[in-house]
Amino acid sequence: MKIPAPVLTNMRRTIQSYEDSAREYDAIVADHPPPEIEDALRRMMALVPAGGTVFEIGSGTGRDADFVESLGGIVRRTDATQAFLDLQAGRGKKGELLNAVTDALGGPYSAILAMAVLIHVDRAQVAPVLRKVFDALEPGGVFLVAMRIGEGETNGDYQTVYWAKDRFAEELAAAGLRTEWDRQWIGRENVTWVSFLACRPRERVQT
Repeated sequence: MKIPAPVLTNMRRTIQSYEDSAREYDAIVADHPPPEIEDALRRMMALVPAGGTVFEIGSGTGRDADFVESLGGIVRRTDATQAFLDLQAGRGKKGELLNAVTDALGGPYSAILAMAVLIHVDRAQVAPVLRKVFDALEPGGVFLVAMRIGEGETNGDYQTVYWAKDRFAEELAAAGLRTEWDRQWIGRENVTWVSFLACRPRERVQT
């Protein structure tokens, strides 16, 4: 599927903005995820079998991956921003340069994690990304995603796309992912978020 030039332009601008501000961003992010995200990560890990791999889209500072690892998870860290990967490498954490819009995700994984990442994906590209997620999960695998609630989008230094909770739930379902749990919460600067924990259903056994 060919990605339109304006979409690529917005995506590159967003990535470059993170390249330029990664250290500043790292300085304001807490060492541990907030309680709402910790709760979601624990719920995800309760469904990951021992030895299962968690693939993280947009690891950023790596704090969520650190927490998942503290719960016994095995995380494949990725990000589209090299500066974030360099910061993690400085802490002894290995990550890979990967863009979920343009690159293959590999797999199969027991879980895929994308916290506050798909908000930067063009609205029309979300469905293809979610299909990649479905294909990259093993049957019974789970997907934890956090989206920013609202309408429209902003296109400053970062492209940020807002979603209605029900509309994004429909996108998950259209990709074949079944929502098992969701929670709406308020983050920094009174931003409203919703976390979804969805599952790739196990394939039916033919009789």
